[in-house]
Amino acid sequence: MSPVPSPASLQASQAQTNTPEWSVGDLASALKRTLEGAFGFVRLRGEISGYRGQHGSGHAYFSLKDGNARIDAVVWKGTFNRLRQKPKEGLEVVATGKITTFAGKSSYQIVVETLEPAGIGAWMALLDERKRMLAAEGLFAPERKRAIPYLPGVVGVVTSPTGAVIRDILHRLADRFPRPVLVWPVRVQGEGAAEEIAAAIRGFDAIERGGRIPRPDVLIVARGGGSIEDLWAFNEEAVVRAASDCTIPLISAVGHETDTTLIDFVSDRRAPTPTGAAEMAVPVRADLVAEIRDLGTRQNESIERRLAREARELRALVRALPGPEAVLGAKRQRLDLAEARLMPALAGNARGHRARFARLIERIGRHPPALALALARGRLRLVADKPRDALRYSTYRKREALSHFGGRLVLARETHLGRARAGLVHDGDRLEALGGRLNAAATRLGERRRDRLGALGGLLGSLSYRAVLARGFALVRDATGDPVRQAGGLGPAQSFTLEFADGTVGAVTEGRAGETPARSRTKRQLKPVAPQGSLF
Repeated sequence: MSPVPSPASLQASQAQTNTPEWSVGDLASALKRTLEGAFGFVRLRGEISGYRGQHGSGHAYFSLKDGNARIDAVVWKGTFNRLRQKPKEGLEVVATGKITTFAGKSSYQIVVETLEPAGIGAWMALLDERKRMLAAEGLFAPERKRAIPYLPGVVGVVTSPTGAVIRDILHRLADRFPRPVLVWPVRVQGEGAAEEIAAAIRGFDAIERGGRIPRPDVLIVARGGGSIEDLWAFNEEAVVRAASDCTIPLISAVGHETDTTLIDFVSDRRAPTPTGAAEMAVPVRADLVAEIRDLGTRQNESIERRLAREARELRALVRALPGPEAVLGAKRQRLDLAEARLMPALAGNARGHRARFARLIERIGRHPPALALALARGRLRLVADKPRDALRYSTYRKREALSHFGGRLVLARETHLGRARAGLVHDGDRLEALGGRLNAAATRLGERRRDRLGALGGLLGSLSYRAVLARGFALVRDATGDPVRQAGGLGPAQSFTLEFADGTVGAVTEGRAGETPARSRTKRQLKPVAPQGSLF
């Protein structure tokens, strides 16, 4: 008979029977539906880890991690080719995709749809790396820059057709110098913007001259301001290479004056704003007209002034060529005038001399010379010896002043000589004292240097490897003269030298490198010797 089951075993059996049974696949599908329904599409920030390039199937597998966790990520082949930012080991990114599970590994993962660098630091690091790569290829070399045409016939513009940029460019061109404008509409940010910009540049460059569509003489690639993410399309390698290959002079006007993109380095000119690009492309028509009008006016005025000057010079030359009668007539008139004035002048001169002579006779009659001589003799007697006495007194006073001044000079000389003698004695004493101090200092310095030199010589002798050789050691050198520090440094049948304190001997190794040579049959076995210490 079978044993009767207990009430506890019956209750456990009923509970186990009431629990529904799941297959592994059903449970995996249920978990997948639950996870996808709860999260769906997410934006996930983390650092790429374990990326080893595309798989043979074209898919890419890696992980996203931060300081706390890790999640597997997969990029399908079709999505990988559309990614603007390709995966790179260690790059911090923001991945957008769908959370799902992989039943084969019982794990959850994110299927990445888009990938972009995370944070301004990652964008700048990627920008610097791409800039260095393109600069190494010579795309930014100054000798590649071309001059912008002074007055282009047609202006090509690559920008968004709906933004304010194209309106600003057209308005500025109309204000300065109206020119035909060809606009190639493109997206200036977002997915596929870089490919459209590159295709527009290459499309303008492919237009042939003389065709149905006029070929632009200058290109403007423009966009308004924005963040580094918004302007990233102009940092893409495809755009930079298209601008580098373009044979039409190109002006970049991306963002504000403080914004910098890679297309700015490869373009022929960089404008701070789209309006500035239009100003660089064409000159001001009113200024040109005014300048031409001014040049024409200046030319006409210059011609008129030259003609007037030459006419005046011609008239002057004509006036400067008088006839013979005019030349001789003036001279004849001067001769007649001089002849007419000669006789009255002679008569007047004679009258003048006669009147002067009469005045002199009258003065002599009023003041006879004898009387003047007598008056002079009287004044001389009054003076008598006064000049001689005055001269003697002046000589006496000067002699006294000179004697006093000579005494002062003698006294000053003696005083100066005394001070000079005292200074010489003091300087001699000081010089003697300084000489003694100098000799003592030189003696002490020589003794200190001699002692130091002896100590350094002893230290050099104790540290020299030759002192070690004198104690019984030997220095092993290979064929090139370099020291050998290990037995493995010598190969079989390799020559080397042994340097002793009293000379050098040559030797050859036996056996394999690092192995003790086999002992000779005729030699007795040697006792093991302790390994020699390092000489260095």
